[in-house]
Amino acid sequence: MAVEALGSAPRVRVAPWNDPIIRGWVFQIVVVGLVAGLAWYLVSNTIDNLNRQKIASGFDYLGREAGFEIGDSMIEYSPASTYARAIWVGILNTLRVAVLGIILSTILGTLIGIGRLSPNWLLGKICAWYVEAFRNVPLLLWLFLFYKLISEAFPGPRQAISALWQSVFLSNRGLYFPVPMADPIHKWMGVALLVGIAGAVMLHRWAKRRQEATGQPFPSISAGFGVVIGLPLLVWLAAGAPSAISWPELKGFNFEGGTVIQPEFTALLVGLVLYTSAFVAEIVRSGILALHKGQSEAAAALGLSRAQSMRLVMLPQALRVIVPPMTSQYLNITKNSSLAIAIGYPDLVASINVTINQTGQAIENILLIMAAYLSVSLSISAFMNWYNKRIALTER
Repeated sequence: MAVEALGSAPRVRVAPWNDPIIRGWVFQIVVVGLVAGLAWYLVSNTIDNLNRQKIASGFDYLGREAGFEIGDSMIEYSPASTYARAIWVGILNTLRVAVLGIILSTILGTLIGIGRLSPNWLLGKICAWYVEAFRNVPLLLWLFLFYKLISEAFPGPRQAISALWQSVFLSNRGLYFPVPMADPIHKWMGVALLVGIAGAVMLHRWAKRRQEATGQPFPSISAGFGVVIGLPLLVWLAAGAPSAISWPELKGFNFEGGTVIQPEFTALLVGLVLYTSAFVAEIVRSGILALHKGQSEAAAALGLSRAQSMRLVMLPQALRVIVPPMTSQYLNITKNSSLAIAIGYPDLVASINVTINQTGQAIENILLIMAAYLSVSLSISAFMNWYNKRIALTER
């Protein structure tokens, strides 16, 4: 009797339509079928309508000549380039703003978040006012404000403000400064930079294992910085140290030569960084407050200063709370960069918008925008999820 009591109860036979497992599979198959049918209906109707109105479809237009200029490009581009290259220029411009915005907003937001916890009354209030001001005003208004300030606060090219012995010029057209002229060795210097970064990461890991094993610290930060800078420098010296410089010169109504940081890019980057850093500051502040106060007390008992306590004790532990919501802010700063079209910065949306006006193929171009932002967002999410798992506490 005891054995029968401990044994599993026999399964009661029920009709197939009452079995929860079968019913669950049937419901899922029906839902998937309905979604697939709806998608087929929408796609077929769209194709029929396009054919009826004699509107071209497909992506063949990407190989045709674009015929429009892009004022700010990281790669070589001209109106004779294809639509595909114009869209690629827009993607690179978007990535440039997103990457710089993520880095700068993380640094500024962390400082402001720590500043809100400062015992200094004035510093705490200034940081609190900053957060409230930027969080409660739409980003688009900040972009308009910064663009007008930058474009109207400085004189025209002929009255440009010069500095560093007439080599740097600041006007309402942007900041012009000299740059090295293109040379084949620059490609190998870029490779050396990537190798140096990888070497610095490996050096830091080795120094950490060494300190855990022997207790002896190693200056991995300064040594890693030397590796990152030293390798490209050695490659440059080995190639004969090419030093040809392109200097900006005033010709006609604008400067030629050198390179320029345009006001549209500056306004977009400043607006995104200041706006997003207000949200980052609150995430950092809440992450630090989530820690038990005994952590800071223990750090003080060990003789650590407030800066050392924050850098070595509080922030490393708070990262486990900070990283998940920070992912959302990184995604937001990438997607919010699409507001660049409002101030004339040629990002992905601007390039696609001109392409739609010229080709009339809106559906294909909108799909390209969606695919680009989806790819970038999923990449950011994947990296942050990997980092979150890496710093997570593991049970022994």
